[in-house]
Order: sequence, then structure tokens, then C-alpha cells
Amino acid sequence: MEKYTLEAKRLGKKYGSRWVVNNVSMKVSTGEIVGLLGPNGAGKTTSFYMIVGLVSATRGKVRMGKEDVTKMPIHLRARKGLGYLPQEASVFRKLSVEDNIVAILETRKELTRDQINENLNSLLDEFSIQHIRKSLGMSLSGGERRRVEIARALAMDPKFILLDEPFAGVDPVSVIEIKEVIRHLKDRGIGVLITDHNVRETLDICERAYIVNAGNMLASGTPEEVLADETVRKVYLGEDFKL
Repeated sequence: MEKYTLEAKRLGKKYGSRWVVNNVSMKVSTGEIVGLLGPNGAGKTTSFYMIVGLVSATRGKVRMGKEDVTKMPIHLRARKGLGYLPQEASVFRKLSVEDNIVAILETRKELTRDQINENLNSLLDEFSIQHIRKSLGMSLSGGERRRVEIARALAMDPKFILLDEPFAGVDPVSVIEIKEVIRHLKDRGIGVLITDHNVRETLDICERAYIVNAGNMLASGTPEEVLADETVRKVYLGEDFKL
């Protein structure tokens, strides 16, 4: 399968006279899991939102493959293959699980009704949610909800999925489930970018990580390289941090 890259180059964001993000660059290839981490107020979330398309960049570029998507709104980036999962619950609470997924599949005008049903059943099987297909969104557990949300994101057939705080507010059993789903996305050939306050869980699952601090890129590398970085320990992780 051909490698495809999502790349941010020298991103900057200015509010008034203050640069909250200054010169941040990163890349994610299809079939890899990458973490974006940093202290609160460090510019991590703003950087993430510029890549997603929720915040416009003051300067810099976002590219998917050879295409410049910097000025493209979030719904057009989604059509190009950029999936996004917000931290907040995004299932339609009053729709069943299957109708939640069908609602997304129906936006793909190239699919026939038979193809929609085929895709639906394939996603229900893939994420082990066939047994709750008739359940309403509001009745799902945290782990079930996350699986349905990821199945919905995959209904758009993305090349990349950006996960905002996937481990927030879920119990330990659900954390294990979510990690399994993220690894499955990688095995499917999807590039995954995760931003989360849960450093341990994020570093445990990603192959590379970027650490943002004070609006700048502080460090990048494998989890082991990031953990060994003295500056990262000093300003972010603390001297005693271990995986």
C-alpha cells in the first residue's frame, strides 16, 4: 500500500500581538500512530486544531499528500480523507447505532443503497457492535460510544484519523479497548494522530511523539527518545516519570 503523508510545516497562530504557536512542524504517515503532547497552555491543542481545520493558521502550511489543505474548511478536509474525533460525545443521542453510521455513509454520494448496507454491516462486525446496532446513542457505555464514533469516522473512508483526548473520562477497561481499536486503525493502514493529557497511555501506544511547549516544538522522536530528553523531563514529565 502506497504511503501517504499528512504534514504540518512551520505552523504559527497569532491572537492579537501574541504568538500562541510559533513554527511547529510535524508529519504522520499512513499506517503509523503519532502522539502530540505538551503542558496545558503550550499550544498543543491549537496546533492540533490547525491540522484538523478548526482553527485557521496565521502562517505555515498543512498538506495531505501533495495537496495544500491549509485554507480548506474541516468538512472539505474530511472529504479528502482527514477524519476527526472530538473529545466530546459526537454520536447522535436519539439515533440507533446503525442509523448513526448510515447517516455518515449517506453523505458519500458515490455509494449505492446496497453498498451503504454492505459498509454498515462490515463496520458493525469490525468494531464488535452488531449486538447493539438497534441501541440508541444515549444508552451506550463509554467504550461502546467510542467504538461507534470511530466506526462513524471510518464510514468516510479516511486516510488519517485525528483523535482529541481519546482516553479522557473513560474507565481502565475502556482505555484498553480504545488502545486495541487504535492499533486496529494502524493495521488498516490509517495514520493516527493523538493528542491527550494522559501521557502514559499515549506514549504506550504511539511510535513517535512530538512535544510542544510555549508554542514551540520542544522535542520529537520515539517514546524512548522523548523520555530520555532532559528538557522534556524538566518542563513537562518530571524527573521520576516512567512508562
